[in-house]
Amino acid sequence: MADKESTYEAITSAFAGSTYPGDEFLIGSREGREPFDEIAPFRGRSNWKELDAEFLDEHAVALHFFSEGGLRFFLPAFLVADLRGELRVADPLFTLTDGFSDTAVEIRVKGREFLIKTGKSQFINPKRYGAITFFDYARYRLSVFTRDEASAIVAYLEFKRHSDDVQKLRKERTDTALDSFWRERAESAPEVKDLQSYLQEQAEYLRAVTAT
Repeated sequence: MADKESTYEAITSAFAGSTYPGDEFLIGSREGREPFDEIAPFRGRSNWKELDAEFLDEHAVALHFFSEGGLRFFLPAFLVADLRGELRVADPLFTLTDGFSDTAVEIRVKGREFLIKTGKSQFINPKRYGAITFFDYARYRLSVFTRDEASAIVAYLEFKRHSDDVQKLRKERTDTALDSFWRERAESAPEVKDLQSYLQEQAEYLRAVTAT
C-alpha cells in the first residue's frame, strides 16, 4: 500500500500535464440552474493546483455536474486536498466509487414491504435512458482518465481503503470499485501519448482536406 506522500506524488505527476478543456466544455448537465451555478466559478481557472480546499468545499457538488473533461481536469485538486485532510464537504472518494456496488433497504408503507435498491444494477431513468444502469454510466464517465491517471487514482483509493477514518461500508464500496473497474483501467486504458497521437493525426487530416 502506498503512503500519503507517494500517493500525493503519483497524483501530481500523473495530472501534471492536464489540459484545461475550455470554459464552454466544463459543464456536463444542463438540467436546471444548479449545474450552471456550481460550474461557473471554475470557468477560467486553468491551473487546478491554485484551487484551495475552501473553494472546493464551497462547490463540492460540482463533482456531479462536471463534464467528463471537466472532471478529468479538476479531480486532482480534490484528491490532493483530501489527502491533506483539508476537505470538510467535498467527497471525491464517493465520486470514484459510486455506481459499482448495490445496496438495498426494506421500507414498510401501509402494511406492505418494499425493497428499495440503489447502485450498480439499478436503471437511471428508463423513460429517458432505457436500459442504462448506474454501473454503465459510472464506467462511461470514469473512462475519461488515461492509464497514468487511473494508476494514480488506484493509489488514492488504496490509500483511502486503509485509512482509519473511512467507515467499513465505504471500504467495501472502494474494494468493489477497485476490483470491478479501476485496477483493470490502470492496466489497459489508453496512454497520454495515444491521445496526443490521435489529435495530431486528426489535425493533419483536417489540414489536408482543407488545403487549397
